[in-house]
Amino acid sequence: MKQLVNSLKGDKGIWSFVALLALFSFMPVFSASSNLAYLGQGNGNTLGYLVKHIAHICIGFSIIYWVHKVPYHYFRAISKVGLPVVWILLAYTLIKGTVIAGANASRWIQVPFIGITFQTSTLASMVLFIFVARYLSKTREEPVTFKSSLWELWLPVFFTLILILPANFSTTALIFSMILMLTFIGKYPLKYIAVIIGSGIVFLAFFILVAKAFPDSRFFSRVGTWGNRIENFTTDKPDEDDYQIEKAKIAIASGKIYGLGPGKSVQKNFLPQSSSDFIYAIIVEEYGLLGGLGVLSLYLLLLFRFVIASHKANTLFGKLVVIGLGFPMIFQAMINMAVAVELLPVTGQTLPLISSGGSSIWMTCFALGIIISVTKKEEEIAQELKDAAKREEALQKLIDRELEEEVVIEGDYSIEDKATNPMHAVFK
Repeated sequence: MKQLVNSLKGDKGIWSFVALLALFSFMPVFSASSNLAYLGQGNGNTLGYLVKHIAHICIGFSIIYWVHKVPYHYFRAISKVGLPVVWILLAYTLIKGTVIAGANASRWIQVPFIGITFQTSTLASMVLFIFVARYLSKTREEPVTFKSSLWELWLPVFFTLILILPANFSTTALIFSMILMLTFIGKYPLKYIAVIIGSGIVFLAFFILVAKAFPDSRFFSRVGTWGNRIENFTTDKPDEDDYQIEKAKIAIASGKIYGLGPGKSVQKNFLPQSSSDFIYAIIVEEYGLLGGLGVLSLYLLLLFRFVIASHKANTLFGKLVVIGLGFPMIFQAMINMAVAVELLPVTGQTLPLISSGGSSIWMTCFALGIIISVTKKEEEIAQELKDAAKREEALQKLIDRELEEEVVIEGDYSIEDKATNPMHAVFK
């Protein structure tokens, strides 16, 4: 175990907080999966769901381990090549997407011969963030014109978002807002950002108008759901989402300060998606306000480590990669928790590293592996500088020693012959 820990490179704080979140997830998932067990098996045995979740976490940490060994600058080129692949996958998902657990959205595809379902938008967001970081780092030293950036940056961005939007508005909005944040940090001109925001609003309005004109099209089937969720959030009109929120609030209120105890949740039997979208409500019910604040604190500490890692990165690309891949995880967690306490409408965003689900955990771990690879590179550079300083110090000591020896030799040497003259006795 000690040898394994020593082989982990990069920011130890990120490793620690990620491990704590993953370990903590076992009990909530084990408890919250009871309704799935009753619906799927009829016996309420959640052990299989726990084993499945542990397997997902173990595979996820294996992904982190192997990805963090890859130099992060390799992903610079991969992002440009990966975008066309992502577009193909997203288009295929829109056409042939699979419905999961009754969700009325084509967001998943099934991997052939394996049977594993995969949410392509998670891969698309990660590739897109790296692509934007690559562009911003490339143009930092050059003056940026709106025309050139429109073709090189925003056209690929908007095309990707168009392919995600029909099935998943919340993910599209999250990706778009994170890209805007990334461009702002990357010193992209503010006047251009304002134009892009306006263009995005206009396009969304046009998309909704087209959806209203063709309400029976399967590509626009989610638009009605978006409107209903916003309307129900701002009014007291009851529906399925309102039912979920009410059950989530009951769970949170039941938890009080210390919670009902691990595995003692009542609302998990009535709350749909209790092991994924609304797992935070179950956490608060079982572990109380202290448990909920503890989970929130872990995410904030992880955000703090991301900020430090970005600050320490010695290249602009490394800084932007950490921000582009790390910040969306934290914002997704905040959105999930905000939905549970009815600060936001229902979105379907999971709680990273805690909610059950294979592809979401694995993509999160892939992004974490790249982030840790950035911090590992900075450690390697720091270690090289430290070793170079040690070598220089040792060389200086060797030079000083040689100089001291030369001074001693010169001090003992004299041209005057003080030896006794052997002919002294004869002349005497």
